[in-house]
Amino acid sequence: MESHRKPTLADVAQAAGVSLTTVSRVLNNRGYLSQETRERVAEAIAQLNYRPNQIARALHGKSTHSIGLIVPTVALPFFGELTEHVEDFLADHSYRTFVCNSMGKVDREREYLDLLVSHRVDGIISSAHNDGLADYSSIHLPMVSVDRDLSPIVPNVRCDNEAGGRLAAEHLLKRGARRPALLTSRTGIHNLREKGYRQVLQQVGIEPVILTVDFNTPNSERPGLIRERLDLVADDIDAVFATDDLAAAQVMEWAAERDLRIPDDFKVIGFDGTIAMQHALPALTTIQQPIAKLARAAVDLLLNRIASSTTASSDSKQPSEPRKDPQAPSPIPVRLLPGRTA
Repeated sequence: MESHRKPTLADVAQAAGVSLTTVSRVLNNRGYLSQETRERVAEAIAQLNYRPNQIARALHGKSTHSIGLIVPTVALPFFGELTEHVEDFLADHSYRTFVCNSMGKVDREREYLDLLVSHRVDGIISSAHNDGLADYSSIHLPMVSVDRDLSPIVPNVRCDNEAGGRLAAEHLLKRGARRPALLTSRTGIHNLREKGYRQVLQQVGIEPVILTVDFNTPNSERPGLIRERLDLVADDIDAVFATDDLAAAQVMEWAAERDLRIPDDFKVIGFDGTIAMQHALPALTTIQQPIAKLARAAVDLLLNRIASSTTASSDSKQPSEPRKDPQAPSPIPVRLLPGRTA
């Protein structure tokens, strides 16, 4: 065999001394085969460095055992931890993960969607944060989102954001805050953390103070924008509920620049509670998301949808589209992770 030619299934069969059918059965784990035969084929595959053509497998109606995961960037602690768990849980089911960092860019997210579809992934998990991207509605693949409303037919796995917002606001008030502000990425009816915060303040007759810095703001600009927002209301607030821990850390820096003692003069509570932030800022009081549970729920739900889609396809000659789940997944509970900032 010439060294520059990629090994084929026939090469593997010849090296192992078995038939093409036997090699195919080993690769697809189908039919009865002796352990000796499996080991001979595995040894031949390793020696030849044979790699099955996943796209060709998909064209023949076979699973590519690959999943696409789209996140804003794994550099953010929440998405880095989420990605780690998703990859781990998928590997337990013999799935490979294509991790795509959209970097907050609509065009890049669209390009990744095209790439994943062209590579015939079995399904997609998306947690990117570009609103209004209609492309998802035209993709006929099993999909699940994490903390993002993509489409009525795509189930959204999320923590109980509304309860988390209430818990954060209630904790600030219990610790003596009189005018807690909310620092978030965008305001509106879809922001359930904001909804919970507003509910608590309305109950006690406090006017909410909403500060926004867009989620996709470049990292180099974010601290300056947060300082600007806080400077505008500095005399009117005595606490901040930041809807992510990185923003909470930047609020703490702002308070230190103003010689505000935390928590005596100023209180701060965050949201996410990732392992990375617990190590970096162990004093931060935050609302902790159960990230491993979110990842497992998203993986389990997607694999169930893939199985349902495969069953439906085998029962019909027409390609099946993912069906709307009869019931949206229940939000996963959050918990208060006490620190010394609130």
